[in-house]
Amino acid sequence: MSPGTSSRLERAREFRKTPAFAKLWRYAAVSVISTVLTEVLLYLFFRVAKVGSAAESNALAAGIATVPSYYLNRTWAWGKTGKSHVMREVVPFWTIAAVSLVLSTIAVGAADSAAKAHLHSHALETLVVLGANIGTYGVIWVAKFVLFNKVLFVPDPAAATEPASD
Repeated sequence: MSPGTSSRLERAREFRKTPAFAKLWRYAAVSVISTVLTEVLLYLFFRVAKVGSAAESNALAAGIATVPSYYLNRTWAWGKTGKSHVMREVVPFWTIAAVSLVLSTIAVGAADSAAKAHLHSHALETLVVLGANIGTYGVIWVAKFVLFNKVLFVPDPAAATEPASD
């Protein structure tokens, strides 16, 4: 093994012991939970209940899954407690969720149109739609982590400077 590789492996091993890694791991777990919930709801709305198009079903599924995603990210992944701050947390989180939803809905709609035109199979069409949803959210996953970590769920500086009450 080259010295550079050995050094990178050692840094990776050390990173696994940090609070930042624990936060990243919890964020990934919340993402898995949210993705599974969204995919199940998308399938139920699109194929079972037939509430609308793939895009409409995606919008409904993602909207519902965003609620537990917010609370799990805020409390478990980032360890925030107390009341949510509307302008520093809630509005930015839902804005990020809305942008993500728009991107995934465009991808799901395009995938559904392409699948209907070329595949002629409900099963394959469903897989393409679900895959488009997962793929879109996968692409924006890293950007969301950076935004959550550096902007959204940062510790309140005023709370850190307040004296402890007895």
